[in-house]
Amino acid sequence: MVRVGVVGGGQLARMMIPASINLGIDLRVFAESKGSSAHLAESTVGDSANMAELLAFAGTVDVVTFDHEHVPLENLRELEKQGTRVFPPPEALALTHDKSLMRAELAHIGIPQPLWTVIAHKNDEELARVGGFPCVAKLPIGGYDGKGVREIHSWDEVQDWLEAGPVLLEELVNFKRELSQLSARRPSGDFLTWPLVETRQEGGVCSVVISPAAGITERQTAEAHDIAQRIATQFSVVGVLAVEMFEDFDGRVLVNELAMRPHNSGHVLTEQSVTSQFEQHLRAVIDMPLGSTALREPVGVMANIFGGAPVEKWFGVSGLFPEVKFHSYQKGYRPGRKAGHLVVTGESVTDSVLLAEQARDALKGEEPWDKHHG
Repeated sequence: MVRVGVVGGGQLARMMIPASINLGIDLRVFAESKGSSAHLAESTVGDSANMAELLAFAGTVDVVTFDHEHVPLENLRELEKQGTRVFPPPEALALTHDKSLMRAELAHIGIPQPLWTVIAHKNDEELARVGGFPCVAKLPIGGYDGKGVREIHSWDEVQDWLEAGPVLLEELVNFKRELSQLSARRPSGDFLTWPLVETRQEGGVCSVVISPAAGITERQTAEAHDIAQRIATQFSVVGVLAVEMFEDFDGRVLVNELAMRPHNSGHVLTEQSVTSQFEQHLRAVIDMPLGSTALREPVGVMANIFGGAPVEKWFGVSGLFPEVKFHSYQKGYRPGRKAGHLVVTGESVTDSVLLAEQARDALKGEEPWDKHHG
C-alpha cells in the first residue's frame, strides 16, 4: 500500500481521506494540533517548521504533499536531499510563497497578468507602471483569503507596509468576473484540466463557485488550458494546480494567483465531476493515471459556510433541502472562518445558485429561504 503524507491538518487534508480509502492509499497527516479537521488521518502532531519533526514524519511515508503552502522551503529542500519525494516540488511552491517571484517568473514565460512592479519606498515613477492610483498593494510573502491585499488610493495607505519591507503593486483590473482553472499533472507528464469555473467573492473571500462558468468562449477555454499547462510544465508542478484569473471586459484572462494543491474553487467537482480534485491530486502524486475530468451534471454550485456555528444546524434543516450536499470541516467557531460548504448540481445556474443560497441562509437562521423554498 502506497503511503502518502499530507503536511497540514485542515479541510483539504480532511477531504483527501475518502479518496484515499477508495484508492487504497495509506494517508497520513502531519497536523499542527490535535483534533484537527483531518483528525481521522492524523499520524503526527507537531510543527512542520521543525526540521527534525518533519524529517521523522517523512520517514514514515513514500511521498509528501500539502494541505497548505506555509511550510518553510528550506525544510522541503532538505527533505528532497534526504531522498523524500515532495510534490509539488519546493521550486514550484516558491511561486506561491513569494508573489513578487511569481509575477517575475510568469512574465518570463509570457503568461498574461496585470501590470505590476515592486517598490521599497514611495516611487511615483514605478506607480505609473501600474496605471497610478487607485491600484492594488500586496505583501509579497504570506496573506490569503483577502489578507495581505489592499486597494490603495494614496501612498499613506501603504506606508506601514513599506516600513516593513518591499511591496508588490498591481494595476486595479476592471474585471467582469473572476475565474479559476483547475488542472492536474503527474510526474510522467500527463496533464488534464476541468472546465473553467466562476468564483464570486465577498469581502475578498470566495463565497460562491459556479461550474462551469457561463458564456466562456472556445478561445478563452483554450487560453486558460494553455496557461495552466505552461505553468504546470515549466515549473514541474505535480498534483492539482489552481490558476485564479480575472476576465476583463475585452474577454482577456489575466492570472491573479496560483495555488498548488486542491483549492476552494474545486470543491464543487466532488459531486459534479467523474473525478474529484482530491482523488486527482492523490492519483497525481503517486504517478497513477489521471481520472476523467468530465462533468456528470451540466451545472454545479458551491456555497461556502462561514463562522463554524451554522454547520451544527444542518441536521435540523437538512430535510428541507434533500438535494443539497453538505460538507462540515469540523472546525471550531471563529468569525469569517470557512467552516464547511454546500453543493448543488442540476440543469439551471439560476435555480442551483438560488437553492444553494437558500440552504446557506437556513443554516444562518435567516428568513428569505423560507419564503422561496417549496
